[in-house]
Amino acid sequence: MADRKEQLTQVAMEAALKDLPDWRLQDGLVTVFKTSTAADALALIAAIGRIAEEQNHHPDLDWRYNKVFLRYVSHDAGGQVTQRDIAAAAAVSEAAAASGALAQPDRYPAAGSLPSSRIATQGLERD
Repeated sequence: MADRKEQLTQVAMEAALKDLPDWRLQDGLVTVFKTSTAADALALIAAIGRIAEEQNHHPDLDWRYNKVFLRYVSHDAGGQVTQRDIAAAAAVSEAAAASGALAQPDRYPAAGSLPSSRIATQGLERD
């Protein structure tokens, strides 16, 4: 197995993404999880926090009402995606599924847009 801090090759990334349907590659691994309520979103954030502490790998996270925006990169690997990001994303997807959250990776905004007025208005929609 490669060093968990080593940047993944394009081939390895494509293979990993096949097993991570909740995520897409956009300046890192990104996704949005939609929950039924703000309280459910906060419970998911708490679960993500526990995973982050267990793995000592913390995502960029933004919360908007019932949506949780996540981005994983390895800052100590030059902001690239590593095996640690893949493992963390898989664990978060498992926790999100257990909580009933819906993955909406296509709802993650364009690079450099978080936070923004676009997210503030889209994120507050209850759709």
